[in-house]
Amino acid sequence: MRLPRTAHTRHPWRIHEIAPDFRVEDVWRIPTPGGPDDFAHLVDQMANGADAHLSTAGSRFLFAARWKLGALLGWDDPATGLGTRVPTLRDRLPADLREAPRGPDLKGVPVPFTSVYQTHDEWVAELANHTMQGVMHVGWVPDSRAPGGYRGQLTVLVKPNGTLGTLYMAGIKPFRYLGVYQQMLLTIGRQWRAGAPERSTGAR
Repeated sequence: MRLPRTAHTRHPWRIHEIAPDFRVEDVWRIPTPGGPDDFAHLVDQMANGADAHLSTAGSRFLFAARWKLGALLGWDDPATGLGTRVPTLRDRLPADLREAPRGPDLKGVPVPFTSVYQTHDEWVAELANHTMQGVMHVGWVPDSRAPGGYRGQLTVLVKPNGTLGTLYMAGIKPFRYLGVYQQMLLTIGRQWRAGAPERSTGAR
């Protein structure tokens, strides 16, 4: 499900103009086939079902270990987060995005992502701590496997905080690939398929 960085960079997303100083860390295919107007359903599922997406034993262990280490080293102190160590990306938004609906924050997860903006095909949320500032970009793109169809795409963008941040991102990469993303995306896909009857009837 992992995609090349160009799957994100070649698309004319609004995030390019807002966060040009962030690097693309990962791009992933989300197994959520749908129609052109289904993106809002994906955003709603990811925002309100995030606890289930990270519910595997492996991901729970990794997140628990990460937050214990962060507490020990002070990585997640409020003074290192958004609005303190770094400004929120909402301060960079052009007027049309700043005045539009912001989108939902992620609920029920240990990772405190705050929504930045949402459009008809983009949803952006951010976090920051002592090691880095990160952006979760979820897009709705044409699905090459289903002519006329669409699917989700997840991109992670980061701005490491100095040498510590660079080392931190390199150190957690194997765990992200083996223990978090694959299981999370598979769970999102299963929930998406389970919700197909509600989407077909227009329920939200």
